[in-house]
Amino acid sequence: MAETPTLLRVLTLQRHWQVYETFRLRFEATASSIAETENDPRLRGLSVSKRQFERWYGGAVKTRPYPDQCRVLEAMFGVSVDLLLAPAPPASPPAPAVDPPLVIPPPRPAPVLLATEQAAAPSAGGPFSSETRFDAGPTELERQVTMAARRALRFTAMAEGSSIGPETLSQIHDEVRRLTVAYPRLALPTLLGDLVEVQDLTFRLLEHGRVKPLQARELYLLAGITSGMLAKASHDLGNPSAAMMQARTAFVCADNADHHAMRAWVRSLQSLISYWAGRPAEAADYATLGQSVAGNVRGTTSVWLACLSARAHALLGDGESTRSAIQQVENARAAVELDDLDAFGGIMTFPVPRQLYYVAEATMHLGEDAVLGESQAEAAVTAYRNAAEDEWAFGDEAGAQTDLALARIARNEIEGAIEAIRPVLDLPTEQRNFGITSSTQRVHAALHADARQGGMAAGLREEIEAFTATPTSALIR
Repeated sequence: MAETPTLLRVLTLQRHWQVYETFRLRFEATASSIAETENDPRLRGLSVSKRQFERWYGGAVKTRPYPDQCRVLEAMFGVSVDLLLAPAPPASPPAPAVDPPLVIPPPRPAPVLLATEQAAAPSAGGPFSSETRFDAGPTELERQVTMAARRALRFTAMAEGSSIGPETLSQIHDEVRRLTVAYPRLALPTLLGDLVEVQDLTFRLLEHGRVKPLQARELYLLAGITSGMLAKASHDLGNPSAAMMQARTAFVCADNADHHAMRAWVRSLQSLISYWAGRPAEAADYATLGQSVAGNVRGTTSVWLACLSARAHALLGDGESTRSAIQQVENARAAVELDDLDAFGGIMTFPVPRQLYYVAEATMHLGEDAVLGESQAEAAVTAYRNAAEDEWAFGDEAGAQTDLALARIARNEIEGAIEAIRPVLDLPTEQRNFGITSSTQRVHAALHADARQGGMAAGLREEIEAFTATPTSALIR
């Protein structure tokens, strides 16, 4: 604990928020309020871990919190974060006589979700059932509005009869776009149930509805995108077998839609799944397959494929192929013309910060230039910290931070590595997906392999072991 208490500690005591659960509820309620007033869905559901609260409260903070955390803290206390984390002045401002009323979001129901192997099966409540979902909102009114909207979509699909009407197709398109935008920003438990329901609805309409050729093409594309997101969800839960099964379904849908960019996107996804499953040769092959089917695709999927190729070949130790692929990344970015997949946004597009992260990781795997690897990882971390809302992704930002930690370990800068990985270790359990926990395990392995490191390294290894003990998959039962 700091010898002189921080202003945050003093104000927390004045407001009687020093118990973690009390502070967490205040933090979540403030985040939800900002999300509503500023129309920023990223903040809905934002929480604070017990470890992070203890670091703030104890004054053991060397770097500023994430920008979103700063926004919430400043709204809670009415003071800038820099002042909150600094030593309290001799006469701290008194607490207001009456705190603003706390609107505590009702407890979210435990997710009743299928095992990842069964992710393609329809949910018990049917498509867009009126059961409460994780992202229904912090108030009873918001939950009712959300449930009513989903019930309306199901009714529209039924009311238009056995043929697929334009309103149904338009509403499904809007729902798929909502999910593609949300996927990189929100924890998986808030989205998985809705993904299963949308996939089930598209499958039912394709199997049993009278669909005109142009409608069928669009519906197959929407089914493919949803199946692709469920493939990513299975991967995030550490189940590559289920992920590949969903990805193959997505590819069949892309074929039926005769959509070249979607075929390439699914091959990219299969390369990603193989890479994290420890099969870099297969990952490289899928990237090559994607590039072969891409044809004249000029959307950002072409950049993703080149990045995946670079990363896979680097893990194989093929320096020449890695450098060639990195050059392809630059060429593809220069030639990008946004397509209809990019128009969906979120998980369907490949922004520049993500490109910087992949290139940094490829350089780190190759191990030829630790200084360059650190510089590239720093650039990726900075890009994510300054990213626009539609380019930010918590998983890829965490990946860039672990790469920066690895680069600093390679240079025996353990304190710098701890600083780099600290925001990752502060992530709540629901965001500790398979890719993030695998990345932190790489840091653990690098620390374990270097006998020169002392007590700080041992402490970091223990923290990583505690972090990886409870991944996201522990929440999905």
